[in-house]
Amino acid sequence: MGVIQRKKGNRRRSKAKPLEDIDRRRDAAKTKLTHREDGELDFFKRRAMFSSVILIFFFAILISRLWYLQIQRGAEYKNLADNNRVRFLEIAAPRGNILDSKGREIVTNRPSFNVVWERERNSLDEELIKRMARILDVNVSELLERVRKMAGTPGHYPIRLAEDIDWEKVAYIENNRMELPGIKIEVMPLRVYHYGNVASHVIGYLGEINKKELKKSEPGVYRGGDMIGKMGLERLREKDLRGEKGRHYMEVNALGFEQRNLKGIEPLPGNDLQLTLDIDMQKAAEDIMTEEGKSGAVVAIDVNSGRLLMLASSPVLELDKFIGGISHKNWKALLENPDHPLLNKVVQGQYPPGSTYKLVTAVAGLAEGVITPETVIYCPGFYKLGNRTYRCWKHSGHGAVNLNRALSESCDVYFYQVGQRLGVNRLASYAKRLGLGKKTGVEMEFEKSGLIPTSEWKMKKYGKPWQEGETLSVAIGQGFDLVTPLQLALMTATVANGGTLYKPGLIEQVRDPDGHVLEQFTPTVLSRFTGQGRNLALVRKGLTEAVNGRHGTGRRARLKNITVAGKTGTAQVVRLAQYKHLKEEDIPYKYRDHAWFTCFAPAENPEIAVSVLVEHGRHGGSGAAPIARAVLEKYFGKRLKDPDNVTMVILQGQLLAGMQDSPGNSSVQTPN
Repeated sequence: MGVIQRKKGNRRRSKAKPLEDIDRRRDAAKTKLTHREDGELDFFKRRAMFSSVILIFFFAILISRLWYLQIQRGAEYKNLADNNRVRFLEIAAPRGNILDSKGREIVTNRPSFNVVWERERNSLDEELIKRMARILDVNVSELLERVRKMAGTPGHYPIRLAEDIDWEKVAYIENNRMELPGIKIEVMPLRVYHYGNVASHVIGYLGEINKKELKKSEPGVYRGGDMIGKMGLERLREKDLRGEKGRHYMEVNALGFEQRNLKGIEPLPGNDLQLTLDIDMQKAAEDIMTEEGKSGAVVAIDVNSGRLLMLASSPVLELDKFIGGISHKNWKALLENPDHPLLNKVVQGQYPPGSTYKLVTAVAGLAEGVITPETVIYCPGFYKLGNRTYRCWKHSGHGAVNLNRALSESCDVYFYQVGQRLGVNRLASYAKRLGLGKKTGVEMEFEKSGLIPTSEWKMKKYGKPWQEGETLSVAIGQGFDLVTPLQLALMTATVANGGTLYKPGLIEQVRDPDGHVLEQFTPTVLSRFTGQGRNLALVRKGLTEAVNGRHGTGRRARLKNITVAGKTGTAQVVRLAQYKHLKEEDIPYKYRDHAWFTCFAPAENPEIAVSVLVEHGRHGGSGAAPIARAVLEKYFGKRLKDPDNVTMVILQGQLLAGMQDSPGNSSVQTPN
């Protein structure tokens, strides 16, 4: 029984164990399920958080982009949007006028009529091209070339088919607009030259802007097809003269067609330039140079301020050929012209000064004490140095010569010896103090500096020492000496006014369209030749004798009632022994000597200096002096006929300068 009971008890225990296992498994399952649910919950939480971060990130980008577009660059994109809706066409501004010293108009503007094709909504078919070629009287190829040049530009830019057409063509096109789709008349300001080609090298000309100029220009100021100054004041004063463009605004639809006109901006005209030039004097010089077929330059300057009264370069430029752009044929003709009309000879021409340089030699000799007014040098017609003979222009010689006679009769032998005593370096020093051998700073383009040689210069240039014989040539303005006509006029003015070297001025005033003065000329002193008042007066006395003495070389520059003082010069172009046996008029033109004449007046109280250079004019007295006389006659005008006024000027001059009349000379000579 006992055994049986134990078995029963074991059986009861065995029944209880599975229940515990089930509970345990159930608990484990519940625990596992709980862990699983917790893991899934964490997973979903992580996904939700990640999604939130992504959303926040994208919203941050969107907000940042919106801020960048609407706040930081909002104005820029607003302008772009407006440009899609609003279109504008530029209206050319009238360029500023150019006036002379008395306010007379030299260059102004007039309306011109151009033919343009609005290609935006019209096609240029073959028949239309042919018809326009017939109307405009041009070749079809010329119109096609204009169209080709505008390829790649925005479609709303019109293509200019012709410039400055006459009234007959304007009327025909306007009356037949319905049959000429896209063809329109455009009004543009155009330059008017009231005195023709007078002062052409000073004024310059306009031309269509090229790619290089467009690249260098200020952004938004120019575009292709605009006219811009190419030479002279038109180029140098482009910013003053060009004005500000206007704009015509219009609203367009999505296809680019005009819907309505909007308020525009009127163009602002350029500033006016009033020059120091006297147009009557300018015209007088250019007329005589042109009528006689002479090439060269004429300069007139106010000796007491540096104002340039006249600047003539011959041959003149034909400005009408540059209106609307010069043709290739005309440009080629200018380049090949042997008289070089494109060269402004006033500042770009460099010539040996010839005997006009004797002013420098005389001043230097007096200042350095190598001569006095009483120093006498004998001239037999030649001077020997070593084994070489240097000739005087007067082969029979001048005999015994002092300073006054040497200047008035231009004795070479006298100045050979003065130059030899001075040496080339001292000569160069005084030449530069009188304004030679360096740029003047005048407001003209491509000015040349000329050349005043020294021994150091020759060694550096050629690697050879200076020769004494070369000093003799330099002393009379030959050899290496080179000057511009403007430099020679400045030297003459400096001698005339007692030693003050002024910077030459060309612009009297710059005025805005309302007449307000923006810029005013004021005399600028470059240097003062101090301590030489007496010596300069002695030189002026000799120059007075050169024009008014019985045997002076500049007699053809004399004026009635006005005393002129001056110096002639003949500048050798080349040494050609084979032409010595020929008469001067038989020597080939390009080998003939240049003719110089430089002067000032009134001699007693100088006001104006004039320098004339005639290329291959042979003699200063005959080739250049009459031109200077014509300029002086224009300057003095009525004063030539008013003895009372002239007497007052002379008395004032004598008080200021203390000059005395010089005696005449008795020797006989031929002007050089």
